[in-house]
Amino acid sequence: MTELNGRLALVTGSSSGIGEAIARRLASLGAKVVVNSASSVEAGTRVAEEIGGTYVQGDIAQAESRELLLAKCESLGGLDILVNNAGWTKLIAHHDLDSLSEEIFRKTFEVNVFGTWELTKQAMPLLRKSSDPNVVNITSIAGVRPVGSSIAYSMSKAALNHMTLLLAKSHAPVRVNAVAPGLVETPWTESWQDQHAGVRAIAPLQRSATPEDCVETVLGFLRNKYVTGQVVVVDGGLTLKI
Repeated sequence: MTELNGRLALVTGSSSGIGEAIARRLASLGAKVVVNSASSVEAGTRVAEEIGGTYVQGDIAQAESRELLLAKCESLGGLDILVNNAGWTKLIAHHDLDSLSEEIFRKTFEVNVFGTWELTKQAMPLLRKSSDPNVVNITSIAGVRPVGSSIAYSMSKAALNHMTLLLAKSHAPVRVNAVAPGLVETPWTESWQDQHAGVRAIAPLQRSATPEDCVETVLGFLRNKYVTGQVVVVDGGLTLKI
């Protein structure tokens, strides 16, 4: 398909899970995709090769990595679509404050908030050169409800949701939106069977999300040129019950 021919997309954290699914779909629609991961080099390289994209290793929490990613986009012709999917978390019960160490708290924010913020800010000059610039942040229902893998994670996703609105308000014509999934079936959450069972028991649609569910919402943002500043929950109705 040629819907996105001539478009260049950077999808952070795209060696597996939601990011991989987004990268693959954008490429299937004709986009040139920069695939990224902080550490999964073999997996990221494989995804890039299979979709005809380019792989760049880099941790978005590091300034050098952000510069490398944007330099690669510029060398490929610019940037039309930035999907901020890279993130980090550690499963810690909300009542267990002692386990939520300063180190874990800071790492969560360094990746999820500071890294995403700096990459987006630094990408704006490239995005403004595009005829249809888009930023899509992958956040979480943990940013709109007091749930999530840890208190730090939930706080970080709430920050990203609000960042989405603030950037959309102040940086048009760049359109900025967010996808806020519930629990998603990915390699990262494969061992979280108790959590998946809980979602199946509570959510009206009786299952966790899939990466493809998130992809469809990303595509909706890209296709509707009159939508900006929206945080769309993709959770099978879970937040209607919690």
